[in-house]
Amino acid sequence: MAADERRNGDSASHNHRAPKKPRLAELLTESDIQSEFSHHQTGVARINNGSFGCCPGSVLDAQREWQLRYLRQPDEFYFNGLRRGLLASRNVITDLINADHVDEVSLVDNATTAAAIVLQKIGRCFAEGEYQKEDTVVMFHCAFQSVKKSIQAYVSRVGGSTVEVRLPFPVNSNQEIISAFRQGLEKGRANGRTVRLAIIDHITSMPCVLMPVRELVKICREEGVEQVFVDAAHAIGSVKVDVKEIGADYYVSNLHKWFFCPPSVAFFYCKKHSSESDVHHPVVSHEFGNGLPIESAWIGTRDYSPQLVVPSVMDFVNRFEGGIEGIMNRNHDEAVRMGLMLANAWGTNLGSPPEMCVGMVMIGLPSKLCVESDEDATKLRLYLRVHRSVEVPVYFLALRDGEEGVKDKDSGIITAYVRISRQLYNKTEDYERLRDAINELVKDQITCQNLP
Repeated sequence: MAADERRNGDSASHNHRAPKKPRLAELLTESDIQSEFSHHQTGVARINNGSFGCCPGSVLDAQREWQLRYLRQPDEFYFNGLRRGLLASRNVITDLINADHVDEVSLVDNATTAAAIVLQKIGRCFAEGEYQKEDTVVMFHCAFQSVKKSIQAYVSRVGGSTVEVRLPFPVNSNQEIISAFRQGLEKGRANGRTVRLAIIDHITSMPCVLMPVRELVKICREEGVEQVFVDAAHAIGSVKVDVKEIGADYYVSNLHKWFFCPPSVAFFYCKKHSSESDVHHPVVSHEFGNGLPIESAWIGTRDYSPQLVVPSVMDFVNRFEGGIEGIMNRNHDEAVRMGLMLANAWGTNLGSPPEMCVGMVMIGLPSKLCVESDEDATKLRLYLRVHRSVEVPVYFLALRDGEEGVKDKDSGIITAYVRISRQLYNKTEDYERLRDAINELVKDQITCQNLP
């Protein structure tokens, strides 16, 4: 394909650029922040940003402009606007995550898509005989369900095996996680097998824990793990991301969870030596074979606007004092403060120490609620949504044989946790509504078995 005909994110002539200085603009006030999120439904304690994220009004306006540009003149948009817009977004991400080159960064729909890309590649290596039967993929047991399904679809069916490392929870230190992971790698190498891939969460989803990702990747290198994929769905906008420091072959993070993009878009980083190997987008278009960034940039007629507004998101976060780091620090500190308030009110605990939390925190629920199954957790979540206008995930913690568990102030075993999120639009009253709802259930002796 001739150079002037390459479309939709061609970056062959673009090297990594120096970071741009933020545009000078007035800092956001609290009133501005509430205005940016005034489209949210009123009367709801929305403390579940971790699931679906949020998007400020100014970014939604920018998205609408991209959509209208396409609708006004699709051919002009396709040939003249899309390519440059996608490259601009990828350049922003390249700078933000400290990648060596923009060609290491692709834009995909979400972390699930990136997992499919990696695991399809691993599956092909098994199917073509490059890997031996029963060679392993090692991951934590709380890996996102779609990742497990991708392993089932692409790896297990062609002879690969899986080792699941149980994440200690509640967890008190990084060392607990590191020790468990070393044991998992040892199991993965048993009987002469080779660990072909390790899947590591940067921030686990349920339960939510900030993982010692750099240390875990380093252990993989020391132990001869062939490739490392970091599923960091919650990371960008929650913690600093430096892909060179982390050192993984593949790293993905959703931009619509904690980075204020509209749904759905994620960046997928492939380390240079990895990006040159056999990785392809699951949707095959006429760009197949032109490199993953270009394959991902055109998968047919669709709405590409979530991928195009990344520069507008940077304009938004740079209006906040301290930029994206200021937002991350504020969210972490307030999430921990609200978590401690809830734990104190309920006589329970945090699922991890503050330094292992982000803008999400796990808080134990009172044992008197009698959460005894995943179904009970779902019922409690539904009750809070419908009857108390509180949106928060509930996690059931199944104890294994021999585990004593953590006790609450009533000496009962804590069997469930809520995962609260804190984002710019949240107020203290959101968490007080959750606190009061749980306290009233306990006071009225209502359990998950007799919820209305």
